[in-house]
Amino acid sequence: MRYKRLPRTFFDRPTVTVAQELLGKTLVFQNHRGRITETEAYIGQDDPACHAARGLTPRTKPMFGPPGFSYIYFIYGMYFCLNIVTEEQGFPAAVLIRGLLHEDGTHYNGPGKLCRALGLTKEQNEIDMITSKELYVLDTPAWTDFDATPRIGIKQGLDKYWRFVVRKEVLQPQKNSVKSLS
Repeated sequence: MRYKRLPRTFFDRPTVTVAQELLGKTLVFQNHRGRITETEAYIGQDDPACHAARGLTPRTKPMFGPPGFSYIYFIYGMYFCLNIVTEEQGFPAAVLIRGLLHEDGTHYNGPGKLCRALGLTKEQNEIDMITSKELYVLDTPAWTDFDATPRIGIKQGLDKYWRFVVRKEVLQPQKNSVKSLS
């Protein structure tokens, strides 16, 4: 069965909703594809953990752009992290892609490991994931059996349960069927 790409309207919605509904969708980058297993929501300048909390900067510019664009940044001097911009243009919000079940059965749990394995770098920052031929998301069935927890690797905003993780038992039977979702 062939799945369509997610439209811009999917990303032009509340960030927490998008973060939850991305679970199970298929991320495609060049010759890699895998189902999203973990996300985190970052919402606006009132969210102290959001990069945009300090306002518009050259780094955060993509977050203020249209929904459905990639926002990739470099952290700890060694990792790239993939986010997808959400909500209306001008309002800085994005979903961090933290985990992926690759079509080869490998599970990447961590945004840095995920980007390294797929080869995502700053070169893919600000790509329109709705029209791009190299980086996009397919509308495969969502996984709705997940846990909500505080976000990881932050010091502020820990009261927000905006990290969403597919339960392990959901992933086990899926390992052999990821290839058939293209």
